Amino acid sequence: MNGYTALSGDTVGSRNLWMGLVRHEPASKTDNHHHGASEAGIYVVSGHPVFVFHDGEQEVRIEAGPGDFLLVPPFVPHREEHPDPDEPVVVVIARTTQEPIKVSVPELYQLTPTTQAT
Repeated sequence: MNGYTALSGDTVGSRNLWMGLVRHEPASKTDNHHHGASEAGIYVVSGHPVFVFHDGEQEVRIEAGPGDFLLVPPFVPHREEHPDPDEPVVVVIARTTQEPIKVSVPELYQLTPTTQAT
């Protein structure tokens, strides 16, 4: 994953918002993770990412493409997959925290009030 920070406290003096551009290589995926108390808004610029999370009964896969917007709520474990062997994925991400919070988890699980404290 390659990217850069566009708007933040360091770049423009933002107090609560972070925005950046992220590029994922073809045929790649992230580990299972969540972003703590931060919400993340994602805009797909190019490529066809798949966002994967667990709804409590099964794994859910959301396929996205250019022009799509997605919301990742706080503390929701998920992963991003980029199955195309040739095309990278480029996304713009907005977060409600200045820090790039990423907490790796061993597996996907449904968010419950008791899991938020982990």
